[in-house]
Amino acid sequence: MPAYNGRMSDSVENVARAFVNAINRHDLAALADFMTTEHRFIDSLGNVVEGRDKMRAAWAGYFRMVPDYSIAIDEAHGSGAVVVLLGSAQGTYSSDGQLREENRWQTPAALRAVIADGKVAEWRVYADNEPMRRLVARRPAEMRQRN
Repeated sequence: MPAYNGRMSDSVENVARAFVNAINRHDLAALADFMTTEHRFIDSLGNVVEGRDKMRAAWAGYFRMVPDYSIAIDEAHGSGAVVVLLGSAQGTYSSDGQLREENRWQTPAALRAVIADGKVAEWRVYADNEPMRRLVARRPAEMRQRN
């Protein structure tokens, strides 16, 4: 396993940061362009989605659920083809397209990207999903109160 304190190429870091920028713009076409065909996404619970087309659909669904989702990067570290980005993820959970302040969340995040031929071959998220899980779990009670 490579050490994460070595020098990484600027182009590898640039690809990872450009991927984050595409996420922040919710630009599905750019995200797909940055992913390898066999792209692998692994969330903080270990769930895996494989394939660019499946991941494009997954991002589309996530952006509907969290319409203002974004990632802020504070640091980048890496070696060779691996980049680790440290920062935070934030957004507002929405079941109906409305952005309500009480549904806003933010959590520290670490993201690990494996870059191959200028594309993201693997994107791994290490973040506490509990703030989002609490908001999603609250949804059925909110729906009953509205009816």
